[in-house]
Amino acid sequence: MRDRGTLLAAAGIAAAFLVAGVLFLYQKRTEEAVQHAAEEADAADRARFEADPEKWRAERGLNSIKQIPIVASDPAIAKGVELLRDQQSADGAWRSSVYATFKNGPALTPLVVCALQEAGVPGNTAAIRKGCEYLAKLVIPDSTIEGDDGGLDYPVYSAALTVKALSHPDQKDLLKARDAWLKFLLDRQLTEKFGWKPEDKQYGGWGYCRFIPKKQEPGAIAPPLIESNLSATVFALEALKAAGVKDHEVYERAMVFVRRCQNHDLPVESALMDTKDGGFHFIYDDPVRNKAGSMTLQPEKFKLFFSYGSATADGLRCLLLEDRIDARRTLAATNWLKTNFKPDSHPGGYVKAQESNREAVYYYYAASVSKALRAAKVTEAGGKPWAAALATELVNRQKPDGSWANPVELVRENEPLVATANAIIALANCKAALVGK
Repeated sequence: MRDRGTLLAAAGIAAAFLVAGVLFLYQKRTEEAVQHAAEEADAADRARFEADPEKWRAERGLNSIKQIPIVASDPAIAKGVELLRDQQSADGAWRSSVYATFKNGPALTPLVVCALQEAGVPGNTAAIRKGCEYLAKLVIPDSTIEGDDGGLDYPVYSAALTVKALSHPDQKDLLKARDAWLKFLLDRQLTEKFGWKPEDKQYGGWGYCRFIPKKQEPGAIAPPLIESNLSATVFALEALKAAGVKDHEVYERAMVFVRRCQNHDLPVESALMDTKDGGFHFIYDDPVRNKAGSMTLQPEKFKLFFSYGSATADGLRCLLLEDRIDARRTLAATNWLKTNFKPDSHPGGYVKAQESNREAVYYYYAASVSKALRAAKVTEAGGKPWAAALATELVNRQKPDGSWANPVELVRENEPLVATANAIIALANCKAALVGK
């Protein structure tokens, strides 16, 4: 009987291995078929583009080449896209060769995928699909995210951009994975669920914390970067919109934090700055991370954080996502950008001590301001047609290999994947704005 039992057990193990092998081959062949189909779609897409570029663009709702005013944005985008595709790893991810925290796939892959999706050039289908599949595979069998216990370096950025990427109409079969990332993102909003109250300065937004942002008891040590900030918040809100989230309370809570970051209707006046200027800063109570700096007003001892370009663009994007748009605040933020916009420099009232870091976020600023001014349907800013001016500046900054990079290292835009992805997003939005889309 023991021998028979041993044989049965061995047969069972063999059968299990056989089934596993069959499933592995099936999955491998399915992935190969999807990849082959994507490559065929790319080849067909390129052929249609080469046969009739104008018809190809019209079918996709893109602008005509003739409508671009002396700006070689098409070749610039195409060359940048080619560089990004060449940097993709075999597993579909993008990884930095410059920074350790960018060497794991979840850090940069969602940003690059979103840039490729916005680029609007032929031949991206296979690269985008591989990137999306990589991100979808980070969802483990219990529908949680690999690394959600603090293993992700940029959890909110990674989640928000992944939700946007997987919400694209071409990725409908990955919506289950998208929804897992969406839950991960919603669980990082600082709300009553985790002990926060509307009177808390942190309330309503998203931040950089690696863990669930639970409010700590008085005297307890909070995890690093638990507080909300404007950048993480706008990324999260745009992801929720892309995913079709209709819960109004989620947006209303977020706007409590967003409004705290706007220099609008403040209780003091200053000869150095109009405290009702309508611009935005990044975060409360932090003159370092508010890149333009701050000043303390006497005798009130009120700390005022200067408005600057990237934060104001982020803030305006948030205001435009609100269900019931606050017209006064939105107009004030729009006017700040229209007045202060610069295509070749990051605008804002920087204090002298932080002036050297003004250009550190240039490519982030370019991407955000192009989205903000386009969404607000602004045609002129800084006394000029902003889209043509910004596109021209970006084209002139492109390197011969197709990349962009920032010489200032402070926020890591000297990593070409970061700068290039943001430059492509900015150019894509400039092109759309030029034709009123």
